[in-house]
Amino acid sequence: MATSADMAHHIVNVLPFKIALIGVLGIGAQWLAWRLQRPAIVLMAIAGLLFGPLLGWLLSFNLPNSITTGLNLFHLDPIKDFGDLYRPMIGLAVAIILFEGGMTLRFKDLGDASHAVIRMVIVAGPIAWLLGTCAAHYIVGLPWDISAMVGGLFVVTGPTVIMPLLRQAHLKSRPANVLKWEGIVNDPLGALFAVGGYEFIRFTQSEASIYLAFGKLAFAAILGTILGIVSGYGLAWAFRRGHIPEYLKAPVVLAWVLAIYVLANNMADETGLLAVTALGMTMANTKFAAMVEMRRFKENIAIILVSGVFVILTATLTPDILKAFLTEWRVLAFVLAMMLVVRPIAVMLSTSLSGLHWKESLLISIIAPRGVVAVAVAGLFAAELIALGRPEGALFVPLAFALVFATVLFAGFAIGPISKHLDLAAGGGDGVLIVGANPWSLGLAKALNEMDIKVLVADTNWRRLRGARLQGHATFHGEVLSENADFRLDHSAFNYLISATPNDAYNALVCVEFAPELGRHRVFQLTSVDIDEDDADTIAFTSRGRTLTSRKRSFDALTKDWWEGWRFRSTTLSEEYTLDDLYKDRGDDLDLILAKKSEGGLEFIQPGNESRAEGTMVLSFCPVKDKGGRGSGAKEPGLAGPAASLPI
Repeated sequence: MATSADMAHHIVNVLPFKIALIGVLGIGAQWLAWRLQRPAIVLMAIAGLLFGPLLGWLLSFNLPNSITTGLNLFHLDPIKDFGDLYRPMIGLAVAIILFEGGMTLRFKDLGDASHAVIRMVIVAGPIAWLLGTCAAHYIVGLPWDISAMVGGLFVVTGPTVIMPLLRQAHLKSRPANVLKWEGIVNDPLGALFAVGGYEFIRFTQSEASIYLAFGKLAFAAILGTILGIVSGYGLAWAFRRGHIPEYLKAPVVLAWVLAIYVLANNMADETGLLAVTALGMTMANTKFAAMVEMRRFKENIAIILVSGVFVILTATLTPDILKAFLTEWRVLAFVLAMMLVVRPIAVMLSTSLSGLHWKESLLISIIAPRGVVAVAVAGLFAAELIALGRPEGALFVPLAFALVFATVLFAGFAIGPISKHLDLAAGGGDGVLIVGANPWSLGLAKALNEMDIKVLVADTNWRRLRGARLQGHATFHGEVLSENADFRLDHSAFNYLISATPNDAYNALVCVEFAPELGRHRVFQLTSVDIDEDDADTIAFTSRGRTLTSRKRSFDALTKDWWEGWRFRSTTLSEEYTLDDLYKDRGDDLDLILAKKSEGGLEFIQPGNESRAEGTMVLSFCPVKDKGGRGSGAKEPGLAGPAASLPI
């Protein structure tokens, strides 16, 4: 039995180390998933398994005390490590995750997918609940009441998995919106379905009125939703009126989310999830100036929490659960039934008259990954059912983990090929958004297009976009910083941005706006005059994009050279023709723009970072020379860009 001194040592020394370990494992898995372009949730689960049950299994051997002591420090046993804090800690984390998901749901984004989303929530949810209940009863052999809990909970499709998948797959807007909305809205509903089943079991065993139990649950769910909506409008009103200072807005929202979650949960278990989702959706559809900063702050917190929560939940698995997960045929049969029978039937029936194309319905029926909420709620109710004397509830956890692993692995690896096969992929890849249509930027757009790099040209002036349209480029007419652009501009079509207008401040503003989405290393701008980035009088480095071209010349200098006959040239480097040869041919004053690597991927060239690898295609901006070596404005074969400017 642990003494008070042992407990004090654990709290002061061991627990902080394990909390840090969970953070390192979770964020490390997220980073590795980004590098490998693989589902992050799978890598987080593997990390939890390695440092949880597998390391615990290793410690069961008779190892030397010195080794055992060191391994114990890295062994995660969250229920033992966190004690009574474990369940409320997971609950609060899931509440914040769902609130952040709710803040991404704007009704404007629905467009023509609104009918399908409503049917996916109202029609598909109950159908999936009914069919899932039958699968749990007839395949796994669970009693009807526990089967209803299982079928209800697994209606959910996790937003913590859906959102990264959508970023990875670049789906067209309509199927992407249906998957996103369904995942976030159905998460709390699935938890409520499971709560309804649990309340039925609890009140049946206590011989209390079932009608009273379900009446209380329905009333609490309605009240929790109203609480979330009213509090969301109230908080947005306080922000607009200036009752809360800017530096306190994000902390106030965080504290408000936790308070609403706890208050709603006191009315009925798990209604807090519904309340915070309603709170997030309300704030997402209410205008106030700090919305963008708020969404980014919550997204950062959600990423940290998702990483930690999934590592913790996976680490709680025991050898008995893993054995059931790996050897019990009924678990595998149940997972296959949920993926190949229950989900497709529910989606096809609910979307048959919703306006979705059959290809879109097919993709949505195949892609249904479960996530954090399914595992967290399953772990909670498994313990509660066992405490009520229902040992069958122990199967809840292996069923949840088996379904999560199978659906996430399948969705992560299949969504890309399937969406392309069904012609539902929106493109993506190494596309470039060029903001500002002018002769120089249109010449750059044509050069990129000839290198098989997709280009989207944006400008507020329809006449200036004429040249881009004549060249056959995709265009966006409008302000890229506007709210209208948020849902009209296809963000999946590009991974890089070049702001090429004559206005320094505007270019910087565009880069700062797109940097959180694309990454600061992928947003570039031109300046009106040659600048020194270390000059204290220039726009701060943190408030602008990276300067385009290897020589960091200004918009005015590049435009002047364009009118003097400079053009873009793409050159593939080889052993026979190196970058030094290119400088000899074109002159040392040429500007290098970017390099397209032979293995794929773009690299915008910065001073001192010139790509010299064989097989790399380099785009340069240089003087055009005729055969006699004289400068000329005439177009030379192999050069990208027209000799004369396009009409603008």
